[in-house]
Amino acid sequence: MTKITHILNRRTAAAATLALAGLAMAGCTVNNHEARSTPTEQRAEINSAADGALSRLYTAAPESKQLVRDAKGVLIFPQVLGASFIVGGEYGNGVLRVGGRNDSYYSVASGSLGFQAGAQSQATILLFMTDEALQKFRNSKGWTIGADANVVVAKIGANGHIDSNTARQPVVGFVLNNAGLAGGVSIQGSKITPEPNL
Repeated sequence: MTKITHILNRRTAAAATLALAGLAMAGCTVNNHEARSTPTEQRAEINSAADGALSRLYTAAPESKQLVRDAKGVLIFPQVLGASFIVGGEYGNGVLRVGGRNDSYYSVASGSLGFQAGAQSQATILLFMTDEALQKFRNSKGWTIGADANVVVAKIGANGHIDSNTARQPVVGFVLNNAGLAGGVSIQGSKITPEPNL
């Protein structure tokens, strides 16, 4: 192993450690609140926030309502909290809905390297458009976007229409921030894990 490779490996490990620490610090308020809430209360909060996220999506992209209806499963993370200062991380809880009913609960987490400082919150909505894509997701104990399946983030044209190629993909994603639909956002590398205690 060359000296340069060794240095790069050490920097990568340090960045990953900082990202996890950032996630832990950013999630302190959320975790403290969740520690005081019962699982029933947490599920109710997630479900209510998920309804709000879907309403925002339908306002921002009206055609998404039909896509949601056609989807075999809809995974909604209504509030993915992120914080970054060179090294960042994101975390949030969400609900999988199948046939319009709440089915099970999940968490999403990711770390990243970048040069933006600050904190943000966004909603992430994944639509499983085929039975095969949904079953693969449900049968996994941990599912990483980009590794276990590709998720195509929906492209919205200037006329507000969803790109037709997007709608034909097995898994379609939408990302909403405070300004509305976020374009050009990558959610690759996000790890989704079942939360059996919710």
